[in-house]
Amino acid sequence: MNPLNAVALAAESVPERQYTHHEGRGPTPHRSNPVVIHRELTTLDVRPGHEVAEFGTGSGLSGALLAELVGPTGSVTSLDVDDFLVRWANLIHRERGIDNVRCHTADGTAGFAARAPYHRMVAWCTPPLLPRACVDQVVDGGLIVAPLPIAAVPNMTVVAKIRVSGGNPVVEAVFTGGYIEATSSPKTDLDLPGRWVDWEVRVPAPSWISIAWRQEDDPLHTGARTALERLLKDAHTEPYGGADVDWPAWRTFAATLGDHRLTTAGLSPDLWAIGHTTATTAAVIQQDGTILADRSDSPSLAVLRGWLQQWEAVGRPAPESYTPALVCAGGDEGPAGWDLRLSR
Repeated sequence: MNPLNAVALAAESVPERQYTHHEGRGPTPHRSNPVVIHRELTTLDVRPGHEVAEFGTGSGLSGALLAELVGPTGSVTSLDVDDFLVRWANLIHRERGIDNVRCHTADGTAGFAARAPYHRMVAWCTPPLLPRACVDQVVDGGLIVAPLPIAAVPNMTVVAKIRVSGGNPVVEAVFTGGYIEATSSPKTDLDLPGRWVDWEVRVPAPSWISIAWRQEDDPLHTGARTALERLLKDAHTEPYGGADVDWPAWRTFAATLGDHRLTTAGLSPDLWAIGHTTATTAAVIQQDGTILADRSDSPSLAVLRGWLQQWEAVGRPAPESYTPALVCAGGDEGPAGWDLRLSR
């Protein structure tokens, strides 16, 4: 059956709100948009009889959809670091009489060797890289669909479709998207990134910053602190002169520049920012098109303007138009995994 049709049929059989707004547990914020879930599951191309692992149990909805897709001859292994979510998902599955999905409290970045190998893996949270352990637990020819960082700062991600061939991962396609960062313990503050936050303040309002040049900073995070302060206090502001910022296109382009001064920040609620910082200067553009800098003649502002001009000059390329490559990230005993990098 066509994967799109298979996912649509599965969705008709699964009572979405029983998972997302269960009367006993209440609504859970730890859930992904069902439309996006359907897209990733279509890409995953799950077949009856498959063994599937998912990372990020959440409300349990995605696991229920997978259980429908694999049918009675397949099984689903669902992993989450939050034991509360795991227990409730297991209970709701049992309430519905589903016995081919089992949720476990575990860190999905290590996979789950006890139920391996898997024909398919899908992640609803973003690991710091593609883990070797996960690749090793997928059968030859199997698929992984997962969000992966394209730079060492938060909110710079794409979703990758990865084929395992001869024990090696090969990216077949990338798509716009991303999910909350994978963490080793349950996360309650879903507004703050789970990884690579170099400094945050909580008064008078929450804000944070992430600098790709963190290895150059001192133990007191003076560079990150200073950059954040310059953007929050008496900052120079100006509107972006171009059209509305296409955020997925802009963040992908900024990541592929490969500039180690790349910076992301959250200066106000629900508004991410991307730009350039140093120990003495700072400039970012927010999702609403507002540019902030430490001063009107800031060197970082000049760099940011140059990046935006380059982005416009190449036509604001979509994330799907870049060429993906997996770069081995070494460890003491061989590769710990692979970093995803995009180029044009």
